[in-house]
Amino acid sequence: MPLAPGTKLGPYEITSALGAGGMGEVYRAKDTRLGRDVAVKILPKEMSADTARKQRFEREAKTISGLNHPNICTLHDVGSQDGVDYLVMECVEGETLAKRLEKGPLPLEQVLKIGAQIADALEKAHRAGIVHRDLKPGNVMLASSGAKLLDFGLAKPAALLSGVTMTAVSPTSPVTQEGTIVGTFQYMSPEQVEGKEVDRRSDIFSLGAVLYEMLTGKKAFEGKSQLSVASAILEKEPAPIIATKPLTPRALEHAVKKSLAKLPDERWQSAGDLASELKWIAEVGVESATRGAAASTGKWSMRAIWAAMTMVAIALAIAVTYRVTRPMPGLPVLASVIPPPGVFADTAGRIGPPQISPDGKRIAFIGCKSESAAASMVGGKTCSIWLRALASTEAHEVTDTSGAYYPFWSPDGRDIAFFADGKLKRVAADGGPVQIIGDSPDARGGSWGSSGTIIFSPVRIGPIYRVPAEGGTPVAITKAARSELGGVVSHRWPHFLPDGEHFLYQNTPTGACSETSELHFASIDGKQDVSLGRTCSNGVYAHGHLILWRDGNLVAQPLDPHTGTESGSAAAIVEHASFDSLFSVAEFSASAEGKLVYMAGDSPAGSQLVWCDRNGKVLGTVGETSHYKNVAVSPDGLRVAADILGVDETKILILEGRGTRTLKTLGRSDGGTPTWSPDGREVYFTSGTNGPQDVHVMAADGSGEEREVVKFDRGQWGAVSLAVSPDGKYLAYVMFGATTDMSIYTVALRGDHKPQPFFQSSARESAPSFSPDGKWLAYESNRSGRTEVYISPFPAGGARYQVSTTGGERPTWRHDGKEIYYREGLRIMAVDVNTKAGLIALGVPKPLFELAAGNLSGRYYDVAPDGRFLANTSPLTAKAQSFSLLVNWTARLKK
Repeated sequence: MPLAPGTKLGPYEITSALGAGGMGEVYRAKDTRLGRDVAVKILPKEMSADTARKQRFEREAKTISGLNHPNICTLHDVGSQDGVDYLVMECVEGETLAKRLEKGPLPLEQVLKIGAQIADALEKAHRAGIVHRDLKPGNVMLASSGAKLLDFGLAKPAALLSGVTMTAVSPTSPVTQEGTIVGTFQYMSPEQVEGKEVDRRSDIFSLGAVLYEMLTGKKAFEGKSQLSVASAILEKEPAPIIATKPLTPRALEHAVKKSLAKLPDERWQSAGDLASELKWIAEVGVESATRGAAASTGKWSMRAIWAAMTMVAIALAIAVTYRVTRPMPGLPVLASVIPPPGVFADTAGRIGPPQISPDGKRIAFIGCKSESAAASMVGGKTCSIWLRALASTEAHEVTDTSGAYYPFWSPDGRDIAFFADGKLKRVAADGGPVQIIGDSPDARGGSWGSSGTIIFSPVRIGPIYRVPAEGGTPVAITKAARSELGGVVSHRWPHFLPDGEHFLYQNTPTGACSETSELHFASIDGKQDVSLGRTCSNGVYAHGHLILWRDGNLVAQPLDPHTGTESGSAAAIVEHASFDSLFSVAEFSASAEGKLVYMAGDSPAGSQLVWCDRNGKVLGTVGETSHYKNVAVSPDGLRVAADILGVDETKILILEGRGTRTLKTLGRSDGGTPTWSPDGREVYFTSGTNGPQDVHVMAADGSGEEREVVKFDRGQWGAVSLAVSPDGKYLAYVMFGATTDMSIYTVALRGDHKPQPFFQSSARESAPSFSPDGKWLAYESNRSGRTEVYISPFPAGGARYQVSTTGGERPTWRHDGKEIYYREGLRIMAVDVNTKAGLIALGVPKPLFELAAGNLSGRYYDVAPDGRFLANTSPLTAKAQSFSLLVNWTARLKK
């Protein structure tokens, strides 16, 4: 709640509101002891419990208190009252630079004066070891005494500069939380956009952007979305200032251009140097500065000519030497590749990492036409394959690849294979008709060999198959035997070696990361299959090395591609590489000629169960952060059943007001998917302890013995979808086989327990959900070519009514049956439902709120009887949308 005039915080009496932002609210107040006006900045009560925000708030107080400069807002006091933390600062009268820029560019004299003052303030902060990180016109106040730099709420200790010019870029840790980009996009430095650690030179870049805007009235980097702005910052140069303001001194143009250099080493190395330059331009006057700059430019142009001639001579000498000697390896270069504006790059889970072509010239990735992740959908037609040529800033969509996931290149780089609509397909990279190679209901990766054979994993649990690239009958080439616990193992993420006869693949009991997961070396004739050691990572071969993920890094291990023999020791080549433990896949690929593309970021610590209302407002959390997968709210709304996935076990938990307790531990077996009985006394779940995810039930209070409800035959697997009818008479579940698609079955819980297919269909159908009156069953199906939500009468089946219109999955009902909810992208959608005399009328889908990007595997949300939503989401962090491209990665092996 905003503070009303007259409210007192210690000796400070609030008089009026001044503004609000992401880090707090600002009020004008009266210091009753000293009789002066002050500005009071507070962190609202509802945000005080947020540890990260509070730490940043406290950091702001400590930061500002150490800065005493006429162009930095003075901190008078700090305090806390009734759980409200506040800062008391100098009350600066005037207007922000952002407000002034609404009127247009500033006169040259003002630009020079204000710019020098801001640079002086930054120099003071930098000498104190502080980087502002959010310098923008809105954080500069224009007062009668001069410019005042505001809001150090995003500041942190500056990284020390060694003084050594770095010619190669090394990966660095994110700025704050993992993957979080801090600042305001239009004024960010390239290193900020890429989520790297920043130093004082990042502030200099931001000041350059502010100077450019003061001079021209236009932003230095513009675009219709954050992605397009970020792309401009990384890849484009602003239009010359003199094109808009011809009388701008050349020295000033040079000063701004140097501030905006893409590489930190090419910018001004201190804000003090930039301040001195601006003051000099102001002192000598416009005409002198212009003439001086022109003369200086002329002198340096001649030097540049001689330097260029020297470089040409050196280049010719190198070219001649290259023919008779081995070239010296160059330094590794790290670059950022950003998808085009309006396209969200999806790499989550089975979608797959960006794939660099064998010749290293193009990157294929799954892109969704949206400015956010809201349109991303596995199995839907929202997303498709996009190609980005490294020599171009453009990217284009590959036609007829809607719903594609895990693309991979042909050896000659002319074709791309991919999975979509339950099929393995191929298409020419430059466009053409799509060819279906074979069935692949729930794929886990593929690879195209030099012999014209494709190897792939058609389902999440089972062996690797081979098939001719032109199509044919798939043949199993690995033996996915039962694990020591009885479950069938998963062979996934195959990768061909150069000879086209051998390959790598991952062997894991459940598909998720486990202590028994291994990387294997095998041959397509089945004669060789050996373990290369325990690891959760997939493997890629390039330049005589096996590349895999280990402890947050990508490492390279020498490997003989013919025998699978490892030698030497592994060397780290990339730090902080992204890894998905649920799918056991690291998000990277490598080309034959020395390029490696990957997604940066550390593995998430887990997810959080969050309560929110139908508008998305967070109401609270449930339990601790953990690796939750499926959630289910009890019929009375007082308890939550959830499963968590550990390294060596799966647990089913009951979360309630008194705390969290473990209902069942499933060891290393696959299983979980807890589902409540209608009376809330029992919990149904799947367990692979004695079979391939058989269905069991046990008392919710843990008493008594568990009972087996459905036993699957060998070659059949239950999927992560269970539902019990409101009268407790029927269980609906999903089953699929080694080469068959998902289908919904029902079984009577009283009587013969004989399973019956709900539909005889070739479509992939899952996620059953009973209506509160038990007369309808909602589910998701890809029968139209895109995953949509349908409802059908129960138990009769037959008729189908489509609920979603532009893709949807994971349906659930409101407690009174008058609405159906489902997920479209990351948005929770609602559709009105009216049933009368066995007929049904459906309303138009309307969006409610957007989920935070997080765990979208399993049943990741549910609805309580009182209308609250429970969502399983990852901690709110921003994932950079750029791919990291490492050129000549082998040079890092020398270090």
